[in-house]
Amino acid sequence: SVIALLLYRPVMKKIITLDEVKTTFDADVTLIISRLLKTSDLYARNTAVDSENFHKLLFSFAEDVRVILIMIADRLCLMRLGKQLKNDEDRKRLATEVSYLYAPLAHRLGLYTIKSELEDLSLKYTDRKQYDFIKQKLNETKRSRDAYIAEFITPIKSKLEEAGLRFDIKGRTKSIHSINNKLKKQNIPFEDIYDLFAIRIILDTPYEKERSDCWQVYSIITDMYQPNPKRMKDWISIPKTNGYESLHITVMGPQNKWVEVQIRTRRMDEIAERGLAAHWKYKGGKAESGLDEFLNTVRAALETKENNPLDLMQDFKMDLYKDEIYVFTPTGELIKLAKGATVLDFAFAIHTKLGCKCVSAKVNEKNVPIKYTLNNGDTVSIVTAPTQTPKRDWLNIVVTSKARVKIKQALREETAKAVDFAKEMLQRRFKNRKIEMEEPILMRYIKKKGFKTVTDFYVEIAEERLDPNQVIDEYLEQLRRETETNDHTEVRSAEEYITTTEVEEISTNKDVLVIDKNLTGIEYKLAKCCNPIYGDEVFGFVSTQGIKIHRMDCPNAQEMFSRFGYRIIQAKWSGKGDNGYIVTLRVIGRDDIAIVTNITSVISKETGVTLRSLNIDSVDGIFQGNFTVMVRDTTALNMLTKKINAVKGVKTVERLNS
Repeated sequence: SVIALLLYRPVMKKIITLDEVKTTFDADVTLIISRLLKTSDLYARNTAVDSENFHKLLFSFAEDVRVILIMIADRLCLMRLGKQLKNDEDRKRLATEVSYLYAPLAHRLGLYTIKSELEDLSLKYTDRKQYDFIKQKLNETKRSRDAYIAEFITPIKSKLEEAGLRFDIKGRTKSIHSINNKLKKQNIPFEDIYDLFAIRIILDTPYEKERSDCWQVYSIITDMYQPNPKRMKDWISIPKTNGYESLHITVMGPQNKWVEVQIRTRRMDEIAERGLAAHWKYKGGKAESGLDEFLNTVRAALETKENNPLDLMQDFKMDLYKDEIYVFTPTGELIKLAKGATVLDFAFAIHTKLGCKCVSAKVNEKNVPIKYTLNNGDTVSIVTAPTQTPKRDWLNIVVTSKARVKIKQALREETAKAVDFAKEMLQRRFKNRKIEMEEPILMRYIKKKGFKTVTDFYVEIAEERLDPNQVIDEYLEQLRRETETNDHTEVRSAEEYITTTEVEEISTNKDVLVIDKNLTGIEYKLAKCCNPIYGDEVFGFVSTQGIKIHRMDCPNAQEMFSRFGYRIIQAKWSGKGDNGYIVTLRVIGRDDIAIVTNITSVISKETGVTLRSLNIDSVDGIFQGNFTVMVRDTTALNMLTKKINAVKGVKTVERLNS
């Protein structure tokens, strides 16, 4: 693998040939290089691979795990050198790809240190403001955090030494990315996060005594500090499929704070830090069944020829991050599933046909519905019916990518049948009325009716929500109007004004759409999903309704860049901001009779800021208010936010997207 890593770039640059490599080294090195070259081809035009090439990339990975390891290392180097990339757009595209693919892959292979670094760098390039905020907060609280860790571990060290154990003990601050996820998920200020760090105890103990020594440490700690049984995770008895072994417990420490403690041996820690490579070291290079199972899952997903690459990317990412549960078939076969898996996931894990015909199940001899969530140790027997077919709402029930892919495949097959039926019926109706159907006119009619795709149009007919005779009447009316219209100078839509080819040229030539209220010839609107205002970093997205201007941190930006990169154009503001931008600020703080008065007073004193509306609520002593204001630009907004933050009792001020 190392030889291949060193030689594949010289081969790519034609300094040496594959034949020369094959002559000097073995065929294995040549094979790895050829697969790396195949993967590198996908990056020939862009810094980040787009979703259309996602299948090819995964297929290269599924063929050879060494390609995964080398490409993870390559992406890590690129992320570390992110400042050297040409512009912010390149960095954000790369960061999006890393968060979708390489960080989850590193997680799945047990490369947790690399995974954390990739995630932190990804956040740094996609949301620098939030990254810097968390980093600053961690620096500000470091001294008190270190003092607390010392207070917590001192008595533990004494007890472990008394027990004659050899060990290292240290506190580890959690990654910026994981802290950011907690802030978003729990919707709380930074100061309210209790588990900013974890204590790790690493034992130097022989392999045969690993389990007993780890449980001895568990006993010592839980005798000193009260444990939370709901948050205990035993990956020593049943390791993760990537080889990860550790005992995680959460206990009540000094000052009534919950503290996570990780107990593992030196061997387990090396596997946790170095992942697959360390596992091979201890397994003597033998094949790893968990890894093989993972790669087989990837191959199976690819073989379904999934039509929507972004869906596959999302399902793949979700599946990589899941923890596992272990359930049994009636014959006693052990089946691994993602945590939170349902009866339906189990059925598809056994066989696709079993999943498609599943109507219910018996879990531990009790009848349960298909949406029943399975638990560790359950014995599951699937009940089927010959008339059962997959339903769209099944996608809300399953959690594994295999089940989702198979359900989508079955639904597409049903949709294809319905579309063929509707097409044939509509053509027959045209023929019966002796009308020749012109495809371009029909396409324009479908677009005018507001259908996103032609498939949606035909499905409406197949499901009898759209009358074919009505379609023909409206088609004839459109044909009449188009025939009578001789003036072709109407304002062009953005879709017509900028074609896909032109968009690619804009991207290549680095042209920029300048946002100006006096701009003519191109229709553009400010997107409602993120409400950009003058001064925000923005980009343009070409849609059928014109060019939509989005903020760079729009919640939909990642999907647009990943799925529709060819529709993205650079954009910037022109002139000066006016007073016409509406923004809603969510303020959270201590419930106080004067807090609303103080906030509205700050708003009223700001020049060029107008309060439009407010909505306030109070629960358990916590005040929450949404203040809708009109501002001229981000400078005025940032100044207002800063002053509201300074109001006594205010904890956080957050700008809402819509």
